[in-house]
Amino acid sequence: MNSKGYCKKQCCKLNTYDWLCDIPESLKATDFIEVQFKNTRKGYYLNNNKLPLEKGDIVAVEASPGHDIGTVTMTGQLVLLQMKKQRIRPEAEIKRVYRKAKPADLEKYEEAKAKEHETMIKSRKIAEGLGLQMKIGDVEYQGDGNKAIFYYIADERVDFRQLIKDLAEAFRVRIEMKQIGARQEAGRIGGIGPCGRELCCSGWMCNFVSVSTGAARIQDISMNPQKLAGQCAKLKCCLNYEVDGYVEAQKKFPSREIPLETKDATYYHFKTDVFKNQIQYSTDKNFAANLVTISPERAFTILTLNKKGEKPRSLTEESHDEKPKKEYQDILEESVSRFDSLKKRKKGTPRKNKGSNPLNNSKEVKGPKNIENSNKKNEGKKPNRPSKTLKKEKQ
Repeated sequence: MNSKGYCKKQCCKLNTYDWLCDIPESLKATDFIEVQFKNTRKGYYLNNNKLPLEKGDIVAVEASPGHDIGTVTMTGQLVLLQMKKQRIRPEAEIKRVYRKAKPADLEKYEEAKAKEHETMIKSRKIAEGLGLQMKIGDVEYQGDGNKAIFYYIADERVDFRQLIKDLAEAFRVRIEMKQIGARQEAGRIGGIGPCGRELCCSGWMCNFVSVSTGAARIQDISMNPQKLAGQCAKLKCCLNYEVDGYVEAQKKFPSREIPLETKDATYYHFKTDVFKNQIQYSTDKNFAANLVTISPERAFTILTLNKKGEKPRSLTEESHDEKPKKEYQDILEESVSRFDSLKKRKKGTPRKNKGSNPLNNSKEVKGPKNIENSNKKNEGKKPNRPSKTLKKEKQ
């Protein structure tokens, strides 16, 4: 099928993969289309003029007042599923698609878009002059330039009625104020996270879910505000990614609130290592003292004994109390001077004189007999060195 980008690789975090793009019947199933504007703004419009629109086309759509310029991001059957997901009823009054954008429409749109940054700077100064506790993070002009949307951030409720009047007088456009959160602002600005990748909010996240410190406690993450907070100064969204997996894995572990009682002491839960399948218990509730690491099976066994009124001798299993016999010899436990005797033999007297030393061999205590035997064996042998001198004298 010759399409303009139905099954293309995703180039924007707001794109939805059209898994019905290979079915020709789905393209003609509805006249509704999905149109995307600047930032994270989307809308659904009715193509009542039966225009041959495809993904990627720039269209002029109905706005209040005037018209707006956007890009078609989806057509066909999947639009109805997305509208159902967004709880938008087809029977409701939905705005229409006027036409494909003309060169004059695009020229006016580019002129309005070029004024957005300057408008944002001036509006910040006006808000500061009025003493309002708010921050204007972005400005978006409508395609025809008759309306401007001001995105602002505020911790408390702000009375900006006077601000709207001043902005309307300054820019001569219709003003619309829209509040966003710190996460949305970070998604608009972008950046690199501590993991070395692009921020999730600017890369692919569209819907933000509240994050609590309970997610960090479940995963046994240190309660350090500097490490738990992201660039938006809120808790990191990635803390929610693996919570369900940890909750499922911790069902195999005993309750953290129940202590283990032994004949020696009472042990309280200190730490659970899900990856190593181990639990650490301490003799004190508040800090680490006499830490003992056991398996979940051993902990369940002790809990069963405690319910029966029995107390084991220790947390660890009895077979683990005795140190296992070593099947190998650790080189670090050997003596440093274990090679000294070998070095002394190498650096000692010559081998022919070793037999004359009574300390080297206990069998050679009888020295005189050995000396006589050595003299008898050497009788009749000619020395090597004198023979050379005799030859020289004969010459």
